[in-house]
Amino acid sequence: MTLLIGVPKETFAGEKRVATVPEVVAKLIKLGFSVAVESGAGAAANFSDDDYRAAGAEVSPGSAELLGRADIVFKVRPPTLDEVGMLREGATLIGFVWPAQHPELMAALQARKTTVLAIDCLPRQLSRAQKMDALSSMAGISGYRAVVEAANAFGRFFNGQITAAGKIPPAKVFIAGAGVAGLAAIGTAANLGAVVRANDTRAEVADQVVSLGGEFVKVDYDEEGSGGGGYAKVMSEGFQAAQRQMYAREAKDADIVITTALIPGKPAPKLITAEMVQSMKPGSVIVDLAAEQGGNCELTVPGEAVVRHGVTIIGYTDLVSRLARQSSTLYSNNLLRLTEDLCKAKDGNIAVNFEDDAIRGLTVIKQGELTWPAPPPKLPAASAKPKASSAPITAPKGHGHGAGAPMPVKSLAIVFGVGALLFLLVGLYAPASFLSHFTVFVLACFVGYMVVWNVTPSLHTPLMSVTNAISSIIAIGALVQIAPPLAEGASDRPGGLIGVLAFVAITLTAVNMFGGFAVTRRMLAMFRK
Repeated sequence: MTLLIGVPKETFAGEKRVATVPEVVAKLIKLGFSVAVESGAGAAANFSDDDYRAAGAEVSPGSAELLGRADIVFKVRPPTLDEVGMLREGATLIGFVWPAQHPELMAALQARKTTVLAIDCLPRQLSRAQKMDALSSMAGISGYRAVVEAANAFGRFFNGQITAAGKIPPAKVFIAGAGVAGLAAIGTAANLGAVVRANDTRAEVADQVVSLGGEFVKVDYDEEGSGGGGYAKVMSEGFQAAQRQMYAREAKDADIVITTALIPGKPAPKLITAEMVQSMKPGSVIVDLAAEQGGNCELTVPGEAVVRHGVTIIGYTDLVSRLARQSSTLYSNNLLRLTEDLCKAKDGNIAVNFEDDAIRGLTVIKQGELTWPAPPPKLPAASAKPKASSAPITAPKGHGHGAGAPMPVKSLAIVFGVGALLFLLVGLYAPASFLSHFTVFVLACFVGYMVVWNVTPSLHTPLMSVTNAISSIIAIGALVQIAPPLAEGASDRPGGLIGVLAFVAITLTAVNMFGGFAVTRRMLAMFRK
């Protein structure tokens, strides 16, 4: 018997998202499930009932009837107590629950003997859990939307412009917190042409900030801020004091400040004080992404945009819903990946396997029994460093393009002996004019090998080394042919054909050598961006 997945309409004020989109409905049906969607559930996200019918879903007229017969319920927001009362006993609920913040809801769900998988409790440190990470999906959207809202409230261009009417400087954007939301905001603001600076307590995100076009601002205090699971930890009082000084400096200089700092299970830390707001330039904008958890700014009003001391402080709690179609699509894909892990047999049934660390972390209630908080996931142990050998290790000596050991003395003697014999034979039978040129050629090859081949590969590839060496030899030879040194008593010069060929050779080798340097400069410039 296959299970029925029910998708009710969200009742939370201002919520426009829907837990499943028509595209995902078709994939759920391929897994063996049947799907029922409440009428109008996707209307705010621009998904009609006909879209769901075309995908194979049943459209239910009301939530009470739908929740009463659904085996699995997909939701975005935590259910209300009234919705919990409508759930079929023993049903499975999947969505955002926030168990620490809703003890009364957890008790009601236990009383209904439900199994609850809270997508917000996903162990994000597991690499395989990224496909189900709805928190990151939604945070990326909120970071993007924060910049859009800031641009709407800001009275100037983001990018600098020079016009006939005057010069417009680029906007200065400071972003507090470089998590998923912060990085999305950095990339969006940088793409709009703003000068972006960002800070985070976790030093390892500095490279990510720079890669997106921002500048990382470090707090002048040595303390690591990584708290595990992609979150920051509560920092020491000394660090917080140094951080406040840095924020005061950055807020005074910035046109736009976007705050994203959250600590799981705790109120949002206060990063921007009223004094900092007062020091900001009139017309500046603050977007507080932590408004729903109390806000990172002391003057934030959750759900509203207010003006304080000439600064617009945006505390909207529905930023993700303002891109309802996009956010619904990403969220439903996250739930689809979770469902695939629950239904590995693709027979329309699910198995909550506690041997799977991701599933165990998500499961906060199993058949009415409280299983939250979950034990820490079993992460793979870091590979131990190999013990140093007691015997001394000598680095192999070799040329820049190889790590081989020097040639044995016997082999080296044989090579030199053969080379000397060949040189002797050439000297005995070749004309004197040829011998002088041949000597210069051999010495040039030897010197070129010793100089070019010993250049480290990180600066010069073996192919480029050889081609440049050959080009150099050709260029010198062509120059000699154009104006050869005349022996005493000689008066003849090379013919016109030889001169033309020599000129062509010099031109081609010059293009090869100088063109190589030009390409190298362009490649290095790309890496500097």
